[in-house]
Amino acid sequence: MTLPMSDPTAWATAMNNLGMAPLGIAGQPILPDFDPALGMMTGIPPITPMMPGLGIVPPPIPPDMPVVKEIIHCKSCTLFPPNPNLPPPATRERPPGCKTVFVGGLPENGTEPIIVEVFEQCGEIIAIRKSKKNFCHIRFAEEYMVDKALYLSGYRIRLGSSTDKKDTGRLHVDFAQARDDLYEWECKQRMLAREERHRRRMEEERLRPPSPPPVVHYSDHECSIVAEKLKDDSKFSEAVQTLLTWIERGEVNRRSANNFYSMIQSANSHVRRLVNEKAAHEKDMEEAKEKFKQALSGILIQFEQIVAVYHSASKQKAWDHFTKAQRKNISVWCKQAEEIRNIHNDELMGIRREEEMEMSDDEIEETTETKETEESALVSQAEALKEENDSLRWQLDAYRNEVELLKQEQGKAHREDDPNKEQQLKLLQQALQGMQQHLLKVQEEYKRKEAELEKIKDDKLQVEKMLENLKEKESCASRLCASSQDSDYPLEKTLNSCPIKSEREALLVGIISTFLHVHPFGASIEYICSYLHRLDNKICTSDVECLMSRLQHTFKQEMTGVGASLEKRWKFCGFEGLKLT
Repeated sequence: MTLPMSDPTAWATAMNNLGMAPLGIAGQPILPDFDPALGMMTGIPPITPMMPGLGIVPPPIPPDMPVVKEIIHCKSCTLFPPNPNLPPPATRERPPGCKTVFVGGLPENGTEPIIVEVFEQCGEIIAIRKSKKNFCHIRFAEEYMVDKALYLSGYRIRLGSSTDKKDTGRLHVDFAQARDDLYEWECKQRMLAREERHRRRMEEERLRPPSPPPVVHYSDHECSIVAEKLKDDSKFSEAVQTLLTWIERGEVNRRSANNFYSMIQSANSHVRRLVNEKAAHEKDMEEAKEKFKQALSGILIQFEQIVAVYHSASKQKAWDHFTKAQRKNISVWCKQAEEIRNIHNDELMGIRREEEMEMSDDEIEETTETKETEESALVSQAEALKEENDSLRWQLDAYRNEVELLKQEQGKAHREDDPNKEQQLKLLQQALQGMQQHLLKVQEEYKRKEAELEKIKDDKLQVEKMLENLKEKESCASRLCASSQDSDYPLEKTLNSCPIKSEREALLVGIISTFLHVHPFGASIEYICSYLHRLDNKICTSDVECLMSRLQHTFKQEMTGVGASLEKRWKFCGFEGLKLT
């Protein structure tokens, strides 16, 4: 689906300004390529020397080559190029939709025809607004003409062959802001935005999914078709949707109730098919699990053999004959094989652990499971009886509807004078007698089922009482276990109350004791730590002080000095502490 587009470059610019991502359309590039040599979009016609009136503009030059401008001769003036070593003239930021340029540095004697003669080579000029202060504004017909006019910025202009100061000047061409340009550009943007919205709407309509077909109204013919579809697994979902729509519409009445009941029965029979299908899928899943476990155990056996080869190659009698590079490769291979072997072994052990947990859960719950199975069996029987009762009620309603219909037909038969009236009356009476007998049987069966249901409810109450007794016993057992665990806590506390927690701390205690033994008047914590840092730089002062404060019978802290010379010193008191402990 393609739509005409006036200007792809301006269209893409409009979309970017409006913050809308352009839609991908085959055959039309959305984002234009930028030409760094000219600073223009490719939607603008390129500058070529063959264009009429463009002898002043050379063809595009690669950016890595310096631009060499030449002298331009006109009828009434001459343009001399600027020094190529000078930097390019500065320009302001280009306004959107700019078609107007500012031209400064004109000669004092420059007239409007001279300006037209110079700048009409860049393109069609719509308007010129000249000032008395040697500058003017020129509005072109198209935007790309502005870029051609900027090429002349920096040229020195001389009128004729005069060297008078009033006949010379240096041109400065720059972008100019104009209300007309901005208004035209905004109109163009709005038009392109409308085009884009139309494109998007058409694309959304094309991609919108079709609406589902309408469901036909109920009739005997359609009912027979839906009943056949309900028996077919491939068309079951479609038929069930039709049946649901009919029921929600209110198509069920006394005359069509039997047909709807038969369709609901066939939908109910589909449940058994689904359960059997699920059981088959579960069986396939168990077989797949078993196959995976067997394949994984076979892979593990092969990994064990490969690792055994590496270990045998690492023994002294074979290891000495390999080169250094070969030994390195063998050790790397052995490490990789062991890692992969361990990963697979963990996976297999996880599968076995899950199976063992399932088995252990079954063993633990054997006592309660028997009760639960009995209860579930009773519940299932009760549900089955309820379903049978509901079905019997529905049959009763259906028979009552049929009796009413027969009575109505019998009344109609009385009114009409048919030759076979007596025969029809006899047939109707026989049908009524048969239906009454069937109704009596159904009512007896219904009473019997209700009695069975009450009996099952009593059994269920007994089972629930037994379950509650079992739960109370389990809670008592859990309390006994908790009390036994609480009695073990004091032992753990006595074990954890040891002040020395590691062999490193014991070594530190011995070194500090030796150091303080040769300093009978004590030493500060900084002095002790400076001595310990010679042995190990990683020792922390706070850890050492915490350790010494924990050992109160081995080290003690005293305050020495007077006034400003007051100092805390640690002393070794192990000999006195031995008697106290």
